[in-house]
Amino acid sequence: MKIFIATKNMKKLTELTRILEPMGFEVVCERDLEKPLNEVEETGTTFEENAILKATAGLRETGYISVADDSGLCVDYLDGAPGVYSARYSGEHGNDEMNNKKLLKELDGVPEEKRTAYYVAAIACVFPDGRQFTVRGECHGKIAFEESGNCGFGYDPLFISEKGCFGHLSAEEKDSISHRGKALRLFKEELLKYIKEQ
Repeated sequence: MKIFIATKNMKKLTELTRILEPMGFEVVCERDLEKPLNEVEETGTTFEENAILKATAGLRETGYISVADDSGLCVDYLDGAPGVYSARYSGEHGNDEMNNKKLLKELDGVPEEKRTAYYVAAIACVFPDGRQFTVRGECHGKIAFEESGNCGFGYDPLFISEKGCFGHLSAEEKDSISHRGKALRLFKEELLKYIKEQ
């Protein structure tokens, strides 16, 4: 059975493929298509809404069961920002360096106890028969005063979890506690339920 992962992010593609292939799915991604995926305007106000928008677009273009992820960082002191705008916080989509610099500037002078934050990952799955579901994973921690480490991506060099800074964790260590790791485990459980219902 084919399943399409609607993402241009190779790191997300790798994480989702690690779960789907052992379940017996033939994973299809953008590079398997005849033409590039159309850009999806992320007009949702929640991670779940944006994930559904992206997965629905994938289904529309391929006809396969489609999966998409939307994720980001929510900082309590900033009333949940950057939130759904995490990837384009600095104004340039996907520029991790600029996004991290902007976040540090916004938190300049804010003491450690007020730098609480949490990562969110929402994964959506839509089926050709109209069924769909979303799952959500969260990981709570704090924002550091400076970047550290060269592992991970996005805001990882600034995010301090219960196991330490994400910028220093191996993929396995991060998966065990991360927002996406939690969401992926829930996603696997939910997908198995939906497959059994067919």
